[in-house]
Amino acid sequence: MIRIPYYETSNFVFSNFSAHEVTYKGVRYPTVEHAYHAQKFEDQNLRHMIMEAASPLVVWEIAQDLKSKRRADWNSVKVGILKEIIQAKIEQHDEVRQALLSTGDEEIAEINPNDSFWGSGQDGKGQNQAGKILMQLRKDLASSVKE
Repeated sequence: MIRIPYYETSNFVFSNFSAHEVTYKGVRYPTVEHAYHAQKFEDQNLRHMIMEAASPLVVWEIAQDLKSKRRADWNSVKVGILKEIIQAKIEQHDEVRQALLSTGDEEIAEINPNDSFWGSGQDGKGQNQAGKILMQLRKDLASSVKE
């Protein structure tokens, strides 16, 4: 199993906090975390504030403070949006693409005791949606490389 702790590790390249700029829907963001949280809001001023935030952690904190202003459909679209943003990161950064392919068919898990949806959760039995996205994109990438 490839474990991706939420913070610094040798697998940090897979983290949404990694310093890989990503262009998503024509807008360049400093990290996946910036791009993801910006999509939560329809208000362009809020999106811009998130895009300009000093770090992914600051982005996360801003998004937490603004929960009441999220777009109404957020819970139904968030997984698809994160998948698109991570796919863009993989397509735009050879380092990330090669690192993902090098994991073979290992299970990828985001080890995050504070998040049982995207990560492993406190008990290690979380949904691991972030890991599932990476594994699906790896599978898609591997099959396109074979063609």
